[in-house]
Amino acid sequence: MSHDKRISVIVPCRNERAFIEAFCRSVAAQSIPDGWTLEVLIADGLSDDGTREQLAALCLQDPRFVMLDNPGRIVSCGLNRCIERAQGAFIVRLDVHTVYAADYIAQCVAAWQRTGADNVGGPWKAQGAEGPQGTVQRAIAAAFQSRLVSGGALSRDLAYEGEVDTVYLGAWPRQTFERFGVFDEHLVRNQDDEHNLRIHQGGGRIWQSAHIQSTYFPRASKMDVFRQYRQYGYWKPFVMKKHGQAAALRHLVPGLFVGAVLLSFMLTLLGSLFVSVMPPDSAARTATLWLTMLSAGGLAALSMLYALAVAFISISIAKQQGRELMGHLPDVIAAYHLGYGLGSLRGWWDALVRGKPDPAFGRLTR
Repeated sequence: MSHDKRISVIVPCRNERAFIEAFCRSVAAQSIPDGWTLEVLIADGLSDDGTREQLAALCLQDPRFVMLDNPGRIVSCGLNRCIERAQGAFIVRLDVHTVYAADYIAQCVAAWQRTGADNVGGPWKAQGAEGPQGTVQRAIAAAFQSRLVSGGALSRDLAYEGEVDTVYLGAWPRQTFERFGVFDEHLVRNQDDEHNLRIHQGGGRIWQSAHIQSTYFPRASKMDVFRQYRQYGYWKPFVMKKHGQAAALRHLVPGLFVGAVLLSFMLTLLGSLFVSVMPPDSAARTATLWLTMLSAGGLAALSMLYALAVAFISISIAKQQGRELMGHLPDVIAAYHLGYGLGSLRGWWDALVRGKPDPAFGRLTR
């Protein structure tokens, strides 16, 4: 069989003992377009929970599956190790924590053949577990799916068909990597956004198809979401610094908002301290008092507007997704926004002032 008719599936993983077997079974059951063959390359980031042993056994059962070592342990390194070994004319990325429609790979091939795009993918659909124990995860998934929470990201629109700035996971003709390069191994997060930005800057096209369907299961804890999005926010400034631009305005908003709140708080606090030690009738004290009052007013206004916006969005989501989510949605939305915003501010400091990333943000959060 010619390599021109081979599909290479590339998968980064680390410590996925509870999920890896079901994932591999689902990939093995994928329907493949007539005339094509499949290879599945799984880059293991030196798992220490038994994942490697499970993978080795699964690879013995199905020769299409191959386990590779990923000493770098992070996603970008794992993807690149797979791409180096991939023999297919078409390359499809899959992640372990996502469930795929039986024709997911076939639809990726069809979208590429139909559009000629340099990267194709489907919408990013999130889902939580059913039952009382899954209420928080369903709230996390519902907030994730909302375009009001995500700043209008088209990836959350399950019906959208057309060009986008980035896409979930991705599937590429081999020529895309030859033309635009592989993933940036300096990035622990946002390596896909950076690669897509590189494609756009080079004149390439990215296509989202509603026919490419999958379901992502997000974190099930609010603190896990906060840590995850703080890490996403942290690495975004390094992408922007590299390319001299943001992929989309929505990536800047959380950092600007959190920065404005923190600045207003600090000015209010410092102003109050200065006023307390200045001579009672001095002009400087009067000016400082006015500035302090303006800062306090700005802080109150920002906080009130955000609280009202979160309440409105929470009510809108709960009406559609279930009223039992209402008690969790405000916290979940704040975890997304504040985590991303705080991470962005720290990322900008390290990118522009320190000139290098903090190793503490190099550890994956799942």
